[in-house]
Amino acid sequence: MWKPQSLTHTLNPFIYAGQFMTSFKSVPLLFTCLLLLVFGCSSEDAQPAPSPSPEASEPETSVSENSDPRATGRSQEREEIKEPPALTTPSPEPIPVPAEDLAEGWIRLFDGGSFFGWKPENDANWAIEDGAITVSEGEQGLLRTTSEFSDYVLRLEFKADKSTNSGIFLRTSATPTDPTKDCYEFNIAPTDNPFPTGSLVGRTKIENAPTSGEWQTAEITVQGNQIRGIVDGNLVLEYTDESPIGRGYIGLQLNSGQVAFRNILLRPLSLDSIFNGTDLTGWVEYPEMESMFSVTAAGELNVVNGRGQLETEGHYADFVLQLECISYAEALNSGIFLRCIPGDVMMGYESQIQNGMKDGNPLEPADCGTGGIFRRQDARRIVALDNEWFHKTIVMSGN
Repeated sequence: MWKPQSLTHTLNPFIYAGQFMTSFKSVPLLFTCLLLLVFGCSSEDAQPAPSPSPEASEPETSVSENSDPRATGRSQEREEIKEPPALTTPSPEPIPVPAEDLAEGWIRLFDGGSFFGWKPENDANWAIEDGAITVSEGEQGLLRTTSEFSDYVLRLEFKADKSTNSGIFLRTSATPTDPTKDCYEFNIAPTDNPFPTGSLVGRTKIENAPTSGEWQTAEITVQGNQIRGIVDGNLVLEYTDESPIGRGYIGLQLNSGQVAFRNILLRPLSLDSIFNGTDLTGWVEYPEMESMFSVTAAGELNVVNGRGQLETEGHYADFVLQLECISYAEALNSGIFLRCIPGDVMMGYESQIQNGMKDGNPLEPADCGTGGIFRRQDARRIVALDNEWFHKTIVMSGN
């Protein structure tokens, strides 16, 4: 298990609310950030957060340990924020995640049509063909996720020529040099390789390695110091690391030969709930604001009545947050603020909740769009609908 980064400022996330009714449920959190649920922010009246510096993602303003942040009288005026840069990465038609997988927290790491969320660390012919990531030649190295993960289940399909040597890298550095120290390499290799498919390179070799040459399914669980691998429904790997790596990227490797990957999904593990489904224990209310937060008989966190916010008592750094949300009005504006100064009004990184779109085009969010970071980066596509429950996952990793 990795420890959150040390904090030089007090940081919060929070839930923010607006003019209509919004409900949240199933709000688990992995590791640490102050969370703020907010309601009523718009492009006209929102207080934009300052742009992050290239070297740090923490706000410049700090709070004294002995001060009451709600009594500091901070000005609500912020310097004008420039329009967020346009995303050039295409947003293909989304591939639905099955409802039962959504309920368990699964997210799609590869959208089937772009490299959004991935970064190559080598000069190779990485490409997308028929909904699969392919590579066959070039410099040895990784195509890796842009976010780091700690505990999770990774599920994907791979197809490798019988002579191919590739791998799935877990908790890896961007450019690993030693699979016994700075990553776990779940190998994809022929049976005559010292570490055939399903082995962990430099750590443990499996017997009766599966071979195919056709599409195969791998499901790998990484939790604490345990790694468990299943290939085509068969348990092939159980490994315990006495000095585990805390967290890292997920990487797809080109070593030699042709390989393809598709249907790459991840389910975060080791999450703790920050909402008990009964009352607002663990949350800070702001009765002077218009919003009214309550917990329904169904165990949902409900907000009505106007602009306001609800703030977690806990403080967090890097984390994964998963929740379900429904907005009971067309183009309702709400959001979740992250890494915030305690008690400050709607300040921080806002993960927008707003399903409006221009001229009915899901590629043109009307106001940043659900999943976008308000005043920083618009969503690539509106995929949620008002008056229907939708699932949201937020990963905070470094900057």
